[in-house]
Amino acid sequence: MSANATANLTANLTREETAERATRITVRRARVELDLTGAPERARTGFRTITTLEFDASTQETWVDFIGERVDRVVVNGADHDVDYDGARIRLNGLQPSNEVRIEAVGAYSRSGEGLHRFHDPVDGETYLYTQYEPADSRRVMACFEQPDMKAAYTFVVTAPAGWHVLSNQHVVDVFEGIGMQRVEFAPTLPISSYITAVAAGPYARIDDEWRRGDQVVPLGLFCRASLARYLEAGEILEVTKQGLDFFTDAFAFPYPWGKYDQIFVPEYNLGAMENPGLVTFTESYISRGAATDAQREGRANTILHEMAHMWFGDLVTMKWWDDLWLKESFADYMGAHASVAATRFSEAWVAFANRRKAWAYTQDQLPTTHPIVADIPDLEAAKLNFDGITYAKGAAVLKQLVAFVGEDAFFEGARRYFAEHAYGNTTLDDLLVQLERASGRDVRSWSAAWLETTGVSTLSLEAAEDGGEVIVQTDPRPHRLRVGRYDLRDGALVLRDRSELDVAGERTPFERANADLVLINDEDLTYAKARLDERSVNAAAEALSSIDDALARGLIWASLWNATRDGELAAGRFLEIVRGHAAAEGNITLLTGLLLNAGFAVQHYVADGSRSGERRAWLDACADALRNAAAGSDAQLAWARAFAAAAAFDDSRAAEVRALLAGSAPEGLPLDPDLRWELLIALTATGHAGAQDIAAELANDDTASGFTAQLRALASRPEPSVRAAAWDAAWTDATLSNDHLDATIAGFRAGGRRDLISRFDDAYFARIAEAWSLRSIELAQRLVVGLFPASDSLAPVDAWLAAHTEAPAALRRIVVEQRDHLARDLRVRAAQPGV
Repeated sequence: MSANATANLTANLTREETAERATRITVRRARVELDLTGAPERARTGFRTITTLEFDASTQETWVDFIGERVDRVVVNGADHDVDYDGARIRLNGLQPSNEVRIEAVGAYSRSGEGLHRFHDPVDGETYLYTQYEPADSRRVMACFEQPDMKAAYTFVVTAPAGWHVLSNQHVVDVFEGIGMQRVEFAPTLPISSYITAVAAGPYARIDDEWRRGDQVVPLGLFCRASLARYLEAGEILEVTKQGLDFFTDAFAFPYPWGKYDQIFVPEYNLGAMENPGLVTFTESYISRGAATDAQREGRANTILHEMAHMWFGDLVTMKWWDDLWLKESFADYMGAHASVAATRFSEAWVAFANRRKAWAYTQDQLPTTHPIVADIPDLEAAKLNFDGITYAKGAAVLKQLVAFVGEDAFFEGARRYFAEHAYGNTTLDDLLVQLERASGRDVRSWSAAWLETTGVSTLSLEAAEDGGEVIVQTDPRPHRLRVGRYDLRDGALVLRDRSELDVAGERTPFERANADLVLINDEDLTYAKARLDERSVNAAAEALSSIDDALARGLIWASLWNATRDGELAAGRFLEIVRGHAAAEGNITLLTGLLLNAGFAVQHYVADGSRSGERRAWLDACADALRNAAAGSDAQLAWARAFAAAAAFDDSRAAEVRALLAGSAPEGLPLDPDLRWELLIALTATGHAGAQDIAAELANDDTASGFTAQLRALASRPEPSVRAAAWDAAWTDATLSNDHLDATIAGFRAGGRRDLISRFDDAYFARIAEAWSLRSIELAQRLVVGLFPASDSLAPVDAWLAAHTEAPAALRRIVVEQRDHLARDLRVRAAQPGV
């Protein structure tokens, strides 16, 4: 077994061993000293890291977690000990009841977004650093007890090049300036878990502000790379930040506890954002290098508020182990939408939640690997994969139900009591339920058993009853309190007649249609279930869906149509026909964006093989027409332009129009920003209408980090066997590829759906994935296993691999099983299409 494989085995901490460690070790303080002065030197792979841990022990031996280049020295209570290090754990012995342990080591700069990520900006040559840890990568930067229930006060001391901004969770208390360097010491944190500590350093652009409430003053900092500063919408970001602090301070009756509130946008980031107290990190994707739709701004505001909610749910009160990850993520996901509506201009945030976030949950909940919201997480690899649609979106959806069940006032009162009781501590599900029951007087344990501790999604449909009336039929019965809307066609428009509120608990619940043209089960989105439209309702939607004036109702109808298409109950061609008939009239940009993505996915995945070419052409034509007719400068115009570029990568019948757009012949009002230009160029390269010379010319006009990444994708997308083979080899073997560059290489390899160019690699995929999992970090290995999974017309190869690898790591098997299920759905839905 290789050294890397051995380290991977011991790096995967289990729930049982960490729980045992927590009973024997009580950590009090940690001092972390980092020397980052060599970061600008590209040849330098590592950095000095010294950690001093103060802790009590009821055992003579334990281990400390660290993943890095090497460990040089271990000092226990003043005495040097032999270094016992296996690549992931440092063994300690000779412990006393009270201990001070000093560990001197060398950490590794990251290119995968795990640990301390280093980025060199091609625009100005500057170097930027930031950390990302969740669930367990702080050990890539410091020696620590890497589990959420061992909180400590952390003091960070960072030595960095002169002139850099150096940031951490707390404010600066001391700066020593030397020749070409600075040594910055930060105040100790309040007790926090290791995974939410943070450091960032580099010549970031900085904007300062503050938020005030009574005597409390919270300094606000906003940071991004200097080359992106001109695109940063600082005014709106800071406005949402202040609105969020106003809202949560009132809602939780617990003042923001972390001192300052810095927000930093960082490159090559694996997540949307991370809730490090006092230093929240965001992906640079939230900074648009040109035009941005209001849907994008709404999504950014939602994320800002999601992360802010974590300052209480997750940071102030933290789950004991990753089983209760939902205690922070479900609440933050719910609060992102709730606070958006309550405190910002984004008053239709629940529309996006119903149409997009819940779609993620429904998809995840139908996989064979679905799990309860309160999940069984035996180890860190399982924890890494549970940042999914169940933990986030389904959890938030059922919390929305809970708020309706106990009442909003009781819900927030329960939250206040929860924070007051457990501040700076760790909790489980029961700790929250106790406070909610006390605040509401309701039996929330039965609700928990029905919704938090079960799996699957119910389907609700309207069917004819034996007595001549109608009945709502429920699969996988659960208790629902919901509303049913009845809509009538009047002069070509669908108009709401009324909404009825009812309880649906069993398999059959009587309901009177009263000759309504469209019946919308779960109108206003009060419950978590797939709601079907009956045939008459589908016909009415096809005739007049866009005429409904309520965006949430439209979104729910679109969601119902999409779920039925995914399940093979509505023909993909019929769904696409309805999209072509009504998408151009959709006035909610969030709904439109989702519709365009779903339509493109349906064309590539659900349309029968014999019809795909025609549907690709019809969809490309529809996008071109809508782009031409969209209002100049509108969000819809930009959304249709992006959809047109995506569709043109699969059908070259409008290559001349794509080329004309790139040449400047764009519709009035359409901004051809660098990102849209790259999408258009990739449409040409993927179909063989542009080559390396065109790509080089585009890069010359956009010699930025984003441009370089797009260039990699464009080069790999050229429809030549040798090019795709080179991309395949690079993905698996080029260890210099960063996380973003690996994604771009994979996307280029798969561009245009050209199975004729890449199917020859199917067998090699299954031969490689086990080794990749053992040698690569989980972040990069997951990208390879998911991104390169063969979209073949047979399940036999993946079934053979699963049968032959029953002892493969559980997390790897889970990913493969999920990819198999996606492929099985594609094949099943295609086979169910009319005429097949």
